[in-house]
Amino acid sequence: MSNNLEQKTSSQKPKAIRVLMSGGGTGGHIFPAVAIAQEIKKRFPDAEFLFIGANGKMEMEKVPQAGFKIIGLNIAGFDRGNLLKNIGLPFKLISSLIKAKKAIKEFKPDFAVGTGGFASGPALFIAAKMGIPTFIQEQNSLPGKTNIFNGKKARAVFTAYPEMEKFFPNSKVHFLGNPIRENLITDLIDSGLAKEKLGLEKDKLTILSVGGSLGSRTLNNGWKENLEKLKEKGYQLIWQTGKLDFAEISSSIQHPASIQIKEFISDMATAYSAADVIVSRAGAIAISELAVAKKPVLLVPFPFAAEDHQTKNAMTLVEKNAARMVKDTEMKEKFWNTLSEICENETVRKEMSQNLKFFAKPKASEDIVNEIIKELK
Repeated sequence: MSNNLEQKTSSQKPKAIRVLMSGGGTGGHIFPAVAIAQEIKKRFPDAEFLFIGANGKMEMEKVPQAGFKIIGLNIAGFDRGNLLKNIGLPFKLISSLIKAKKAIKEFKPDFAVGTGGFASGPALFIAAKMGIPTFIQEQNSLPGKTNIFNGKKARAVFTAYPEMEKFFPNSKVHFLGNPIRENLITDLIDSGLAKEKLGLEKDKLTILSVGGSLGSRTLNNGWKENLEKLKEKGYQLIWQTGKLDFAEISSSIQHPASIQIKEFISDMATAYSAADVIVSRAGAIAISELAVAKKPVLLVPFPFAAEDHQTKNAMTLVEKNAARMVKDTEMKEKFWNTLSEICENETVRKEMSQNLKFFAKPKASEDIVNEIIKELK
């Protein structure tokens, strides 16, 4: 393999590097896989890629949109809510292993990268079994079972949180962060300029609330209940409601120009720049973006995420005084008071921003690819 890679990186007419990528089910698995592939493509423009995903999951749409080829396996996770649905699971697993083996034999990858999700399990398992070097990228502070399983055979495991040696072999762990959208790193601007760009007053404290593309009903209800208090304080709010609640909120709430209600924010770099305080769910990629923005944050973890990993993500930041957290069930009692503690104390905000730097890994994609190349050489 080492001779093969040297040929591919140094000879005059190198044979194109072939890379197997697998990860999906959620954007949190798909985006890092695509970002790593894009970084490899930057270094090796002739590189060829094959993604393996799960049929019916969002990677089957998102990966081709990013310009990469993908094949789908008929794989699904264990359904704890409806045990009868699991009857066909062994057959799905066997058929997925067979299909993955066939695809890998035909594609002949030089190495494979897995970012978690159902399809990643059989794809990386088969690749490792066939002697292909494998790499794992884990986004959360509580790893998924697929990545823990595949991590045993991997050459290296790239994590977004420190102290992950309790889940993966010690010598393989590299704390390099989650790949994030490049424009979030390059397009951050001065806070005052960003507020002016958004039509806000540059001297007023501004809160950004983000709940993902669909939105968070918990956050939306929290703002509805506390909007009068927000107006009394004179704070500005950029409120991304998401798709589900936008029509109802925008038509039913009378709000001044200092409260901007948006279904979706396409220019997140400007929104992050304008914010003095951010309220957010605690998904892995969201936290990685927030860390790069280095703005004090109140996290409200989504309680139904697999194995409650959003709460674990949030707690890792809270323990380092890099964030505050309010649980879904505590919103009525604690949301406004906790937010006020952050907004009214500049020292607290500065401390949180400073401590967030520990988690900020703006060059995660580059560092991960550097480490892969190092391992293969």
